[in-house]
Amino acid sequence: MFAKLFAVLLVASSVLAAPVAEVEQLEKRKTHNGQATYFSVGLGACGWNNVDSDYIVAVNSAQYGLNGYGGNCGQKVVITNTDNGKSITAQVADECPTCSWGSLDLSPSAFGALTDNNFDLGVFPISWHYKKRN
Repeated sequence: MFAKLFAVLLVASSVLAAPVAEVEQLEKRKTHNGQATYFSVGLGACGWNNVDSDYIVAVNSAQYGLNGYGGNCGQKVVITNTDNGKSITAQVADECPTCSWGSLDLSPSAFGALTDNNFDLGVFPISWHYKKRN
């Protein structure tokens, strides 16, 4: 009786524990869709100073904390403007608390590179994914 109960609890606990790491790994391989905006950079949530000419991004709060709070700091992302097909690689350096899931806030230089420096757009649709770490 107790052996059966122990076996059931052991199986249940392993099933409940397994998906967390798996979800984080799958999230890294997924292509995300959202909106891009831009901001004036400085000291970011990742703890280092940046300048407007750096290709950096602020990730929405939900995804910023997904891989451990700030766990994606320094990670490279490939961003594509889905309106014109232009792509760049940028680095995660900050958190965007006002961005929705899948959306990124870009440094002015990253935004400009994807829009031919058309800052009047203010926002445009993107797809992006994390680049594999070396």
